[in-house]
Amino acid sequence: MTELTMLLEGEEVMVAFGRRLSEALSPGTSLYLSGELGAGKTTLSRGIAQGLGHEGAVKSPTYTLVEPYQHLRIPLYHFDLYRLGDPEELEYMGLREYFDGSTLVLVEWPERGQGFLPDPDLSITIALEGEGRRVNVAAHSARGEACLGSLL
Repeated sequence: MTELTMLLEGEEVMVAFGRRLSEALSPGTSLYLSGELGAGKTTLSRGIAQGLGHEGAVKSPTYTLVEPYQHLRIPLYHFDLYRLGDPEELEYMGLREYFDGSTLVLVEWPERGQGFLPDPDLSITIALEGEGRRVNVAAHSARGEACLGSLL
């Protein structure tokens, strides 16, 4: 497993990293974002969506669980599982259909869907460190390795 760790300082830098990351993504890629509340998961998600061509606001779909962004370079499904009551709910909402190989799937709080989510191509862990954020990106598949390789 290949990993990349970096310290990012400021919201603009996190958004810029998300844009840069979006350039390395291909259809079918799944990204799982972990970190405590306020770590910057949604900020990174915003950068990814903007890098794919989204021009509007990007908010975390905490109550709806998923926000689709269909009209991007690669369609994106942005999940936030923070308020998920039971991971089994993911089966009822047809989670497997989102992982069809033609879209990007970005999941915040993936640990709340453990046992029902497939393994990710990339996992990104964000931790508060001083005024910045320590971001660790780990590849878990050949697709993830290719993406991470283009960032190095």
